[in-house]
Amino acid sequence: MEPDRLDQQRHAPPAAVLFDRDGTLVHDVPYNRDPHKVRPVEGAREALDRLRAAGVRIGVVTNQSGVGRGTMGSVDVYRVNRRVEEVLGPFDVWRVCPHHPDQGCRCRKPKPGLILSACRALRVPPSSVVVIGDIGSDMEAAQRAGARGILVPTEVTLPGEVNAAPAVARDLRSAVALALGEIEGGDEIAPEDLPAVAGSRT
Repeated sequence: MEPDRLDQQRHAPPAAVLFDRDGTLVHDVPYNRDPHKVRPVEGAREALDRLRAAGVRIGVVTNQSGVGRGTMGSVDVYRVNRRVEEVLGPFDVWRVCPHHPDQGCRCRKPKPGLILSACRALRVPPSSVVVIGDIGSDMEAAQRAGARGILVPTEVTLPGEVNAAPAVARDLRSAVALALGEIEGGDEIAPEDLPAVAGSRT
């Protein structure tokens, strides 16, 4: 296993933390249109409440290409997002890309549009923002926006994405500890420890 990367550098607490939704805050259900299928990942509410208690604003930036693909509607996305807030508490901002990957929009991650829009809504500079997600497009979008990225790998995360990530945390609790400038938390996941790739990358 590679050396622990969680405590390489201590950062000041961010003004805001933006989260990917599926696979990061809630278990990924491909093109989910059913609020009853929303299941938070372990420790999600605790991690979010820790940020709220610290006065850090929080938001969600999520690709939902099912709208553009015609498998669900904008109302379905709204209902699922509302359920996420019911189980995880309120967020200060939501930004959703509904476009098909072939549409060439400016918002779909790995483009930075969702993050930049959220930063404008929160009136914070991207340089004071942390983005937490589970795949490389989240990290690339953060980098392109000028924000700091923290990867929390799942079964869909590719080994190369782990290697390229600026910071890697084992779980959301560790990612939040790292975002807040603390050094305690879980260990990094080395590429050889990742499960086989499965699931969706919407």
